[in-house]
Amino acid sequence: MSIWTNVFIVVHVVIALAIIGLVLLQHGKGADMGSGFGGGASGSLFGATGSANFLSRATAVLATIFFALSLTLAYLATHRTPDGGGVMDAVRQQQKAAPAPAQKPAAAPDKPAAPPADGSTDKAVPQ
Repeated sequence: MSIWTNVFIVVHVVIALAIIGLVLLQHGKGADMGSGFGGGASGSLFGATGSANFLSRATAVLATIFFALSLTLAYLATHRTPDGGGVMDAVRQQQKAAPAPAQKPAAAPDKPAAPPADGSTDKAVPQ
């Protein structure tokens, strides 16, 4: 994962929290329903539908940025470069780069091993 992917994720989470805060701060259309029945404060049942205020415009802008960042993160997750592999890929690359340890040459199978000098044998005696 690159540094930009981390930056995009942090910005994405911050924008998501800001959208949640803005939505919770906004005054809902159904909140003025009681005033429509004799309160006299609104011209219609669900309140005046004037132009959008700052909170709704800010929510729309943040939602657009959130959507664009979601698409960007989806693209970055599916189009990774081959060098950004996982842990096992790094281990395989290290094994390829490191030389193989030197091994002792195996004794030829047709040559018997020399017996010990003291005359003892390694065979187990059955009891």
